Amino acid sequence: MPETARPQPSSAPDTLAEGASPSYGLSRVALWTAAAHAAECGRDTPYVLDPWAADFLHAARFGDGPPGDGPLQRLLPDWAVVRTRFFDEQLLTASRSGCRQVVLLGAGLDTRAYRLRWPTGVQVFEVEAPAVLDFKDRVLDWSRPTCGRRSRVDVDPTGSWAEELVATGFDPRRPTAWLAETLLYHLRPEAVESIVGTMTELSAPGSTFGAECVNAEAASSAFVAPFLEALSATGIAWHWQLAEPEGWWAEQGWEARVADLFTLPYVVERLSPYLPLLTEAAAKCVFLTTGTLRK
Repeated sequence: MPETARPQPSSAPDTLAEGASPSYGLSRVALWTAAAHAAECGRDTPYVLDPWAADFLHAARFGDGPPGDGPLQRLLPDWAVVRTRFFDEQLLTASRSGCRQVVLLGAGLDTRAYRLRWPTGVQVFEVEAPAVLDFKDRVLDWSRPTCGRRSRVDVDPTGSWAEELVATGFDPRRPTAWLAETLLYHLRPEAVESIVGTMTELSAPGSTFGAECVNAEAASSAFVAPFLEALSATGIAWHWQLAEPEGWWAEQGWEARVADLFTLPYVVERLSPYLPLLTEAAAKCVFLTTGTLRK
């Protein structure tokens, strides 16, 4: 993937005391993804090159992985990389097709504004709690964005954020590429409907979205259920699950598509070692969903 290098920081960002839990409002999910990205940087031909990922982990003094030791946990780091690569490509395709506004809902430790080769004139909006963005900015240490402009929207994405987004320069009359990579399925259904409703109201014709969605029919499978049980001990749950994502998104005003992942060469290559573990239910435990605003 086309990405950019990171300049060396002039000073170390604030860190946590050794052994402390993540602060700044950082989610474990964001840090697990950062760990996957950091490991990916060591590969000869990485699918995702995120030079800041290891710095995030160091600054947060975080070295834990997903709880438990089941087959899903062993697959998760590679899955996180595949998911990132998929949405990298989706956002770049949308921006090259006219979506010069990109909104990252629950941006967390996402560094796409800095590592992707965006078309000229793209503005990336990061909707996230201020403490998380403050932490990220300290680690980024004045690195230069590769997009035309990166804008912070300092508000919890699970709350009311429409006015704050517009106040930072977002124009609802222009097509937008939205991404809620891992945000939605951790929320209650009513919160998801509120977020997607706001997204829909602010979208002009030609807008797109991307989101990972949990398959409700696979959540109780032998592959997924032990992981969800282990997750619950950390206070994390997959509250929002869908059996028919295309239908649900259509009701919200979007024409959605679920990716057939095993038609993508990079997915087949990376996940092939796990094929003995991937029953049909396991292979479809989540949906990488994209779509366009219905006219």
